[in-house]
Amino acid sequence: MNAAEKHLSKEDPVMATIIKQVPPFERYKASSYFEALTESIVSQQLSVKAADTIWQRFIALLPEKKVRAETVWDLPDQKIRDAGISWSKISYIKDLAKKTMESGLLFEQFEIMTDEEIITELIKVKGIGRWTAEMFLMFAMERPDVFSYGDLGLRRAIQRWYGLDHEPTQEEADKIADKWRPHRTVACRYLWRSLDL
Repeated sequence: MNAAEKHLSKEDPVMATIIKQVPPFERYKASSYFEALTESIVSQQLSVKAADTIWQRFIALLPEKKVRAETVWDLPDQKIRDAGISWSKISYIKDLAKKTMESGLLFEQFEIMTDEEIITELIKVKGIGRWTAEMFLMFAMERPDVFSYGDLGLRRAIQRWYGLDHEPTQEEADKIADKWRPHRTVACRYLWRSLDL
């Protein structure tokens, strides 16, 4: 058990139960921030399985399956559409590619920026809202203390495990998540996995 798991188990008996029941997990890590954000846009509002299938089709269109702003920008929209990506998502991906090519989206500054500063920067891109930015912080940047109230799966898991007869309000969810600081990201990952139990 690592430090995060020990802390969560000590501070929250419910989390201790979840950690005992959920098998260890690994997650695909994007090779760049641009790739991570592109994948997030493609995955929006899709099941994990559907998102993975469409993502594999999309990267198969790219030279050496490498997701770079320049090659994504050059891809014909119809080819992306044929891979199963909606027209609105195509416009978001192209907007992201354009902003990345023009300014690097401040990617080089992200390491020294706070979580909220990064979220503020990312939501300037068409199609990227707070949820996508929070997923980026959790998975691409591996920031340790992010909680995403906007995620339906997390709200459902909290409702189930904490015995609520309703979906938690933001205030209720934040109160529970406060016990997990400074390891809220790990707690979220356990909650997502617990939905499969």
